[in-house]
Amino acid sequence: MQYQVPQFIEVEDKIIGPLTFKQFVYLAGGGGLCLLFFSIFPLYITFLLSIPVMALSLALSFYKVNGRPFIFVLEHAFGYIMGSKLYLWRQREHEAEKKPEQKPVTTLESVPALSENRLKDLAWSLNIKDRVKTSVLETSHKSFEL
Repeated sequence: MQYQVPQFIEVEDKIIGPLTFKQFVYLAGGGGLCLLFFSIFPLYITFLLSIPVMALSLALSFYKVNGRPFIFVLEHAFGYIMGSKLYLWRQREHEAEKKPEQKPVTTLESVPALSENRLKDLAWSLNIKDRVKTSVLETSHKSFEL
């Protein structure tokens, strides 16, 4: 038995001419509001108020940002403006202030002597197969050679 899988479920149905139901509602709402302005206010105020209303209704009906309807852009913008924000400040180091790190030069005179406690710590760490820094091993070899 075969079943038909619905396709094109993202595409809205065209109900009123070439317009979907949402597009018709946005345009009808904008047109109705402009008609209300025309009946209440003088002509010059009507034009000043109706131009942004019709621009918004046209944008809601037809304009898409990154393939998504304009209503989502308005929703996210409103959420960002009204929502709480957390600002973190991290001080940046300037390139001119950075100094290249130099490795300290060790001489035989600056190598510390290996004490008994240090020798026990080193032996214990080797017994448990712990990683010991190579610099510690190098200094211990130099001190035994003395």
